[in-house]
Formats: sequence, structure tokens, C-alpha cells
Amino acid sequence: MDIDGLQQRLRVFAQERNWQPYQTPKNLAMAMMVEAAELLEIFQWMTPEASQQIKDMPEQHQHLGEEIADVLLYLLQIADHSGVDVQTAVERKLTLNALKYPVA
Repeated sequence: MDIDGLQQRLRVFAQERNWQPYQTPKNLAMAMMVEAAELLEIFQWMTPEASQQIKDMPEQHQHLGEEIADVLLYLLQIADHSGVDVQTAVERKLTLNALKYPVA
């Protein structure tokens, strides 16, 4: 996945619609949480077992992909507007998690 390329496409998309004044990190984080709630809603009444079989439910699986994409796109915009290098942040967090949760 080309994170920089996606962020550039999102910048152009927002610019073409004059959305920049509204795309503050705070507003983007709030919008991301709404999308995360929509993601959660897909699983709301499923049993844990049913949730593991969602790949076999074409309509729900497609909807899941759309909501995952919404959350990811907002997350990338938050990082872009806040000057966070996503790849560096992810690598750092994986290293910290490995130290915090060592293999027994």
C-alpha cells in the first residue's frame, strides 16, 4: 500500500471540494469515530462464531470492507494533517509492543 500516494489523493480530493477548512485533526478524528461505530454495527448482533465467518457472507463482507476503508482513509488524513509519518509510527509501536509483551 502506497500511504504517501493515498494521502496525496485524499488531499487532492478534499481540495477539489474545498473541504480543507473543515479537515482539522479534531474533525477528522470525530468523523473516524463515526465510521468506526458503523464498522462495529456490522458485528453488533453477531455471535463471535458468526463474526469469524463474515468472509462467507457476501453482502456483509462488502459492507465490512467499505467501513474498514472509511476508517483507514480518515486515519491517514489525521496523520497527514498532523505531520505523523504512519510507517515510522507503526514500526515504533510494533517495537514497543514487542518489548512490552515479550514471548514467554
